[in-house]
Amino acid sequence: MYHSKISGLGYYVPENVVTNADLSKIMDTSDEWIQERTGIKERRHIVRGEDTTTSMGIKAAKIAIERSGVSNDEIDFIVFATISPDYYFPGPGVAIQNELGLRTIGALDVRNQCSGFIYALSVADQYIKTGMYKNILVVASEVQSLGLDMTNRGRGVSVIFGDGAGAAILIRDEDISKGILSTHLHSEGKYAQELALLAPGMGGRWVTDILADNNLDDESYFPHMNGQLVFKNAVVRFSEVINEGLQANNLQISDIDMLIPHQANLRISQFIQQKFNLSDDKVFNNIQKYGNTTAASIPIALTEAWELGKIKEGDTVVLAAFGSGFTWASAIIKW
Repeated sequence: MYHSKISGLGYYVPENVVTNADLSKIMDTSDEWIQERTGIKERRHIVRGEDTTTSMGIKAAKIAIERSGVSNDEIDFIVFATISPDYYFPGPGVAIQNELGLRTIGALDVRNQCSGFIYALSVADQYIKTGMYKNILVVASEVQSLGLDMTNRGRGVSVIFGDGAGAAILIRDEDISKGILSTHLHSEGKYAQELALLAPGMGGRWVTDILADNNLDDESYFPHMNGQLVFKNAVVRFSEVINEGLQANNLQISDIDMLIPHQANLRISQFIQQKFNLSDDKVFNNIQKYGNTTAASIPIALTEAWELGKIKEGDTVVLAAFGSGFTWASAIIKW
């Protein structure tokens, strides 16, 4: 019997910092308004032509690989989570295989929005536990900035999101007392349109329809979010899936050494922290600097927390996410 263990982490964010003050110059908003509702002070946006979803994923992956001690030739499989691929198809899994010069190994693209990294981690974990693969590269990368409605109409959504990438190398480990202890995945599709990008695709509308219409007033081409409903569901599902993971491993809330929540909204993270009565040193948030980077938010935060020495060997680390779909997930890790 095997466990999978994270042996290397890396992240990359674009150099271009976009502050709340910058956004207030192009839409009717303010630093106070954004911070009060989201906790965000700034985020990173790519400069067109300098970064892409794949290129950011490559930069994060190279750091994770170097730190892992695993060579490129030893990587057996790739799992890439994103909702913002460079191309409509194929996905970026094959692109990163090519750009990193890896063997002709399998590449799987995961599309589970804000829960994407934990879903990808779960897939990689199961492949390793069953003995199919030994070393797996897991990447989550997002470019959201190019698809946002940067006008007053879209400000409720557009001020939240940022760009970035995170990566992890999972390796096989015979010490079953450490590594990924369990993952827990859920979905509830009846709320799919409450947080969604409806076109292309809705009602048979395809990419060619967008080109033919050239209708910039069609809101279906921009992300839509029912903020209050998302918030209410998020705080419930976060709590449920964290408790599910703890119970599966006979752990108590007091056993949590570090909680890394998906960086959706600082107010959601603070609500969960208060509900679980966790001290500030047991919850890591960096949404203030990077905004919501969708699938990339957890690996970016996990890497940054580890780099800062907030995660140590033997710690019980809990990852939890909630997002569009609705989907939600958790992972319990013994570091």
